Amino acid sequence: MQKHFLIAAVVTGMLSLAGCQSAPPAPAKAELNDEAKIALAWAESDAKTAQSQGALWTTADDALKAAKKAAAEGDSAAVIKNAKTASTHAKLGIEQLKLPLMTLGSK
Repeated sequence: MQKHFLIAAVVTGMLSLAGCQSAPPAPAKAELNDEAKIALAWAESDAKTAQSQGALWTTADDALKAAKKAAAEGDSAAVIKNAKTASTHAKLGIEQLKLPLMTLGSK
């Protein structure tokens, strides 16, 4: 009887220890540097301004999406590159509104 109790205790102990096993920790997400955070904030602001004026180019929107994706992955260099493109294209879209409207056939 004691032998069965001892075996049951050992098996129970092994099972409880097996339950303590946990998955390996997830790799730490890289933190964006300050320049990337600022560039992303400016790009979001510039795109919002262009959008409100109906001047947001699709290239600016695509670059902003790429910057946000890079931010989620912690890639500061890609955030800066795409955010600068988004800001530039958003500003160019706004500047384009200031140009005279041309119609075909006009001189």
